[in-house]
Amino acid sequence: MKTMTARGLALCVLALSIASPGWAADKLHVGKASPTSSPMLPVDVGVQTGIFAKHGLDVEISNFGGGGKLHQAMAAGAVDIGVGAGPEMALIAKGSPELAICNAVPALPFIGIVVPEDSTVHSVDALKGKKIGVSSIGSLTYWLALELARQKGWGPNGITVVAAGGAPAAIIAAFRTHATDADIAATSLAFKMEEAKEGRLLIPVSKYVGNISGGTIYASDRLIKSNPDAVRRFLAGWFDTVDFMRKNKAETVKIASKMTGFSEAVQAKEYDLTIGMFSKTGKFDAESLKNLERSFTDLKLVDTKPDMAKLYTEAYLPKR
Repeated sequence: MKTMTARGLALCVLALSIASPGWAADKLHVGKASPTSSPMLPVDVGVQTGIFAKHGLDVEISNFGGGGKLHQAMAAGAVDIGVGAGPEMALIAKGSPELAICNAVPALPFIGIVVPEDSTVHSVDALKGKKIGVSSIGSLTYWLALELARQKGWGPNGITVVAAGGAPAAIIAAFRTHATDADIAATSLAFKMEEAKEGRLLIPVSKYVGNISGGTIYASDRLIKSNPDAVRRFLAGWFDTVDFMRKNKAETVKIASKMTGFSEAVQAKEYDLTIGMFSKTGKFDAESLKNLERSFTDLKLVDTKPDMAKLYTEAYLPKR
């Protein structure tokens, strides 16, 4: 009879403990900055497929209307893990008790420039002098509009930025009243507008903006100190879920459709556009950090230039 290795014994003990009726999973309160944003979809897929449960986690999901509200909940101790965007790391520089723990989606293919269906604009260059809608002044979409003008060399008056709101009805209303000529919004919304013949996707913003940690996972200082193993297991579950999504388009689309309320046809387009955006390592690349630091300054999110290395950690990422 072969002697069981220490690792094998440990795995057996873990399996028996999970199977035991007395075993209880660690409960994690996970917040999403948006209920429909594609970078946050793995949270829902991981719960509904039981992947997080296999990692000994009972994940309870809360949806928030933006990154600011998500991080307020984290600061108040109501959320253990937050899934938002990289620019929210500026809140850590201002004292929020948390750390970014995973650069889940470095690029931004899930945000695009949308124009009315009957628009005469068919290229980015044709946007010069146009009115571009964003969710709000000082938001990521606002910075993306400024970045477009900067990269094209149009100068500060090259476009007019309009705070049109991020709700689909507000964007469509702005198009109909000609308050805006284009809008920077989620690509899934663009596909929905195409389906309703109300708008069309011009380009994803990833065509002109480099990595900026578009999807970022955060952990509260409290969780990191009290249960660092739960942080590790959440990230392990996240990457297992992304692997599942890559291999199972049909099931992923069905879950996404139920979550967002968009049709499966819309979600299938969104899947094809964005499934390749998820990082396989979760590490914070130099380009993301550089663009984030610049966005903090451009949007006046911080008073002084932060030490970016103090805003994140890669200590809990699984080795892949």
